[in-house]
Amino acid sequence: MPAPPAPARPIAIALAGLFALAVAMGIGRFAFTPLLPIMMAEGSVTLPGASLLASANYFGYLLGAVACTFQPWIWARLGWASHVNGPALVRVGLAATALLTAAMAFHWPAGWVLWRFAAGLASAVVFLYTSGFCLEQLARRGVPDTGALIYVGPGLGIVASGLAASAMVALHAQAALGWLVFGVFAAVLSAAVWKVFDARAAVPASAPATAAKGAGTATPEAGGMEMALLSLAYGIAGIGYIVTATFLPVIARLALPGSHWLDLFWPLFGLGVIIGALVASRLRGGDLRLRLAACYAIQAAGVAASLVSPTLAGFALGSLLLGLPFTAITFFAMQEARRIRPRHATSLMGLMTAMWGLGQILGPPMAAALVAHSRSTAEGFDRSLWIATGALLAGMALYGLQAWLYPQRTSGSR
Repeated sequence: MPAPPAPARPIAIALAGLFALAVAMGIGRFAFTPLLPIMMAEGSVTLPGASLLASANYFGYLLGAVACTFQPWIWARLGWASHVNGPALVRVGLAATALLTAAMAFHWPAGWVLWRFAAGLASAVVFLYTSGFCLEQLARRGVPDTGALIYVGPGLGIVASGLAASAMVALHAQAALGWLVFGVFAAVLSAAVWKVFDARAAVPASAPATAAKGAGTATPEAGGMEMALLSLAYGIAGIGYIVTATFLPVIARLALPGSHWLDLFWPLFGLGVIIGALVASRLRGGDLRLRLAACYAIQAAGVAASLVSPTLAGFALGSLLLGLPFTAITFFAMQEARRIRPRHATSLMGLMTAMWGLGQILGPPMAAALVAHSRSTAEGFDRSLWIATGALLAGMALYGLQAWLYPQRTSGSR
């Protein structure tokens, strides 16, 4: 029997998480956004059809998150509990994402719905188990704040896919080529991190690093109401960002027809994601719920920017502000889940992600319905974005309520 591999260094774990999320989120989830205008211009999909494809992906993400929430019970019932682990599921999800992305290159509209659904499911699995495994391993090595670096991954994937789509528009390439290229890119990144996701190389909980700063295992676990409020507030972020994240290139084309800068708004969103994740990795101390409230305020301003000023500057500022807190929200929320439920963090992360996924599902059909019942497409999108702005402000208020009702405790406070 081969000897188990040596434990990975913290930087290797952080980079593996970064590339895994670049595949799962930046490509598996969001490659659709910059390719959507090309697909619509080709006539291969309409706005209602695009909404269906987006919702199928988000519904798959929701079911994947729900499955991860109940995964200990599922594997026990199937008798696979001793054979299934988080790193192995990350590998499966990465391989599935690469294959499903490439499959979109083949013109089979009936199959596209299934592929996008399955890609969403795979994205949820990779996101949750990458987050759980990497954050836990980095905490056990005494560097929990390094975990914010893994959330740079989605931004890198978004920037890469957005710039590639811009080049395709300039070259008058077809969307099928984009899907194929993104599938190959996902496969290459997955191969690069394959060895790190090996449960045999994990540092066990009994390791001395467990007691390192940030582990927080002595903190009493939260009650049901505190978890419910956290999950609800996090879920609101799903509907708050998703209309812009799905239709940003389409909305920009309606407001600024003929502009040469339209295809750069999506990469600018990705750049904001990268900057926000890097800033989050440098923050120390403080109440995570107040950080989350601030992030929601920034994202609400980003959504509203293009409504208040539908100009080149307005869209550029809005794209950047929308992206800045995008994965910082996830990092802070997942850390908060580990703080209040240290012994059952993965299940709480799954519940929170399921709520986030539910919010995402509501966004695209809402936008399509408002467009259908408005005097113009632009007016319908405007209404959708105002609703999204209000949702984010409500989420901000919920985090403030949590901080007031449940003051942050230290392990020695009771």
